[in-house]
Amino acid sequence: MAANPMEQFEIKPLIPIHLGGYDVSFTNQSMWMVIVVASVALFFTIATTRRSLVPSRAQSMAELSYEFVAGMLKMTAGEEGLKFFPFIFTIFFFVAASNFFGLIPGSFTVTSQIAVTFALTAVVILTVIVTGFAKHGLGFFKLFVPKAPVVMLPLLVPLEVISFCTRPMSLSVRLFANMLAGHTMLKVMAGFVIALGGAGGLLSIASVAPMALIVAVTALEILVAFLQAYVFAILSCIYLSEALHLHDH
Repeated sequence: MAANPMEQFEIKPLIPIHLGGYDVSFTNQSMWMVIVVASVALFFTIATTRRSLVPSRAQSMAELSYEFVAGMLKMTAGEEGLKFFPFIFTIFFFVAASNFFGLIPGSFTVTSQIAVTFALTAVVILTVIVTGFAKHGLGFFKLFVPKAPVVMLPLLVPLEVISFCTRPMSLSVRLFANMLAGHTMLKVMAGFVIALGGAGGLLSIASVAPMALIVAVTALEILVAFLQAYVFAILSCIYLSEALHLHDH
């Protein structure tokens, strides 16, 4: 019998821990988050330890990564946005690495959990709000007043407020849903291959079709893994840009 496609998203405790009636066990999700953070940190540590004028492949990748994220910030938030470089750089590579590690058979996709994506989004939105009030004070509320004829403001201002309030949900669900859907599809296709291959006869030959589809979907998932990290990071940059410049940038 084929495995449940949703089984790959189950959180399982590895080290049971209970404090004050709360379950704070070290789970498979926790383990993979540690692996993701440690792997990214190790890569950039190794890549930048022996810097040279003629960069190695690892150093070149690290420099290109730096320029990519810095360019994204400059494009959306200007030079002033570069002070958030460590923040955006960390978010981008955590999401990207989590997405790519999730493609390894037997691994756990951290970003397939709404709790994780919503926590990341909450940090982004909180940073935006704190930045906006720190720079503009109560003038930050001008963000909800677009440049439009006065007669239209009673309609546009509530829409701007609603749009801002729905950002945490849209940003987190976009990443979560894409990771969940893609990995579920791969699992379902794998089930078809196993079922048809074990049926024998012509059905075994027919298993070639879902196998070819798995290859195509896997290639698509690799692209989606990068694109979703980029979308999450670029939207975070745009939100920070609004907090820095309101409607002037």
